[in-house]
Formats: sequence, structure tokens, C-alpha cells
Amino acid sequence: MTEFEKIYRTYFNDVYLYIFKLSGNEIIAEEITSETFFKALHAIDNFKNECDIRVWLCQIAKNNYFTYLKKHKKYVDIDQLNEADNMQWYNPVVEKMEDESDSIMIQEILHELDEPYKEVFMLRALGELSFKQIGHIFKKTDNWACVTYHRAKNMIIEKMEEKK
Repeated sequence: MTEFEKIYRTYFNDVYLYIFKLSGNEIIAEEITSETFFKALHAIDNFKNECDIRVWLCQIAKNNYFTYLKKHKKYVDIDQLNEADNMQWYNPVVEKMEDESDSIMIQEILHELDEPYKEVFMLRALGELSFKQIGHIFKKTDNWACVTYHRAKNMIIEKMEEKK
């Protein structure tokens, strides 16, 4: 099995569910997901590991979906689109924030996190800033922002598991 086949098998369902959440249509989700992996296969050499590969794939999928909407002159309910975007590509921490008790626990953990982890996580997950924008704010690289964000997310998940 090639490395790309592993990526395909690992992330196909995540990308499909993300596009299905955006479109609400199984056929469109299948079409966009297939196109996403086709494009990713051709662009994998350009992937620089600056962020989670799932995020990279979902960004390709989102762009494909917007292109699909323009091409077919379809419009999407902006509230539906914002709801799906706020999920941060099925980020388990952001998803758990929807549950009130988990949200309170996450807020408490966030309050305890050291800087810059707290601020980077909040800018990315809640402020929806790109890694490039976050890097610019801190006068660091977008790779630094990506790594810091994922470390913060992992710290939050670890602390949540300890508290349960």
C-alpha cells in the first residue's frame, strides 16, 4: 500500500463528512470528496507538513465545493456554511464546546494554559484565523502557529481525559 493510499483510507471519511455537512447532499459530497483526493494526489509533493493533513485535505475540499457552487450557480445558506466552518474540520475540542458541560471544562482548561498556547488556540479555533495570520500576529512562521495550535489542542484533550 502506498503512502497516499494510507492517507486516502485514513481521511476519506473525514473529508466526506465535512463536505456532506456543507452540502447536505450525499452525491455532491461523494463527487467533491473524490475530486479532493484526485487534486491532493497531484499536489501531495507541495504539502509542507505545516498543518495537519486533514486540515489541508478539508481546505482543498472546501475550495472544490465553492468552485462547484459557482459552476452550478447554487447558493448556500450562510448560517449553514458558518456552522460547518466553525467545526474546524471535526476538531474534537471545538465539537465538544457545543456541549455545555464540556464547554465549561474546556474554558477552565484554556484559562490554565500557558501562553502562547492559550492565545493561539483561541485565535485559530474561535477566531478562525489562518496559521499565516496567527504567525504574523506573533511575528513567527505559519509553521510555528500550526505546531503551537496542535500542541495546545493536544494539551486540552489530555487534560479533558484526566478530568473525566
